[in-house]
Amino acid sequence: MTTALITGATAGIGAEFARQLAARGDDLVLVARGADRLQTMAEGLRGAHGVRVEVIAADLHEESGVAAIERRLRDDAHPVDLLVNNAGYGLVGDFADNAVDDERRHLELHVTVPLRLSHAALQGMLARRRGRIVLISSVAAFTPRGSYGAAKAWGVSFARWANLQYRRRGVSVTAVAPGFTRTEFHERMGVSTTGIPGFLWLDVRDLVRLALRDIDRGRAVSVPTARYKVVVALARVLPARLAAAGSLAPNR
Repeated sequence: MTTALITGATAGIGAEFARQLAARGDDLVLVARGADRLQTMAEGLRGAHGVRVEVIAADLHEESGVAAIERRLRDDAHPVDLLVNNAGYGLVGDFADNAVDDERRHLELHVTVPLRLSHAALQGMLARRRGRIVLISSVAAFTPRGSYGAAKAWGVSFARWANLQYRRRGVSVTAVAPGFTRTEFHERMGVSTTGIPGFLWLDVRDLVRLALRDIDRGRAVSVPTARYKVVVALARVLPARLAAAGSLAPNR
C-alpha cells in the first residue's frame, strides 16, 4: 500500500494525479489552500475508491503552511511513499515590469517550497529504502520563457542529479515536463490561448497516465507524448531566439 502526498491537489494536474492514484488503490494526503474544496474532493475519492484520504489546508506562500507539510512528511508513524510537488502558477507581464515581491513569491513556490518538501520527504524514504519524489515542471524549462521557465528548469536539473544520487538507495526523483494542458491554469492567469494550435493541447488524463508510467519506472525526466519529446529535442538544438519565438505563455 502506498501513500501519496500531493500539493495543489484540488485543481488541474494535481487533482488528476489524486484521481488516478486513488483509482489504483493509493491512500492520499491532499494539500491545497481551500479547506471546503479539499473536503469535497476527499469525500468523492473515498466514496469512489475506498481509499484513505487525509486533507491539509495550507498556504504554501506562508512559512506556517510549508512547515506543516514538512512535519507531515517527517511523520514516520504514517509514512509518505510518493511526494508530488505540483503547486504552482504563472505570472503575467514582463519580468522588468512585475513587482519584485510577486517574482520572489513565484520563485519561492516553484523552487524553495519543492526543495524543502523534497528534503523533508527524503529523510524517511532513504531510511526505508523506498520512495518516489515528483516535481511538476514544464516544457518551458527547456526554452527561454522568462522567470517561469527559469524556475521550472531548476526542477529538471535537480531531478536529474537527485535521481542519480538516490535511486541506488531506493528513492527515485522525477521531473514531469508537460506542454500545454487543458486545465484552468491559463484561465486563472487571465491569458488568452486562442493562438495555440489544437494539436499542441494535452488531455490532463493522458498526461498523468503517461507521467505515472515514467515515475513508476524511476525515470529522471518525463516528457509526456511524442509531440512534446520532439519539441524538447528541437529546443535543445535551436538558437535561443528561435526557441523563444513560440513562447506564448507558461504551458502547464
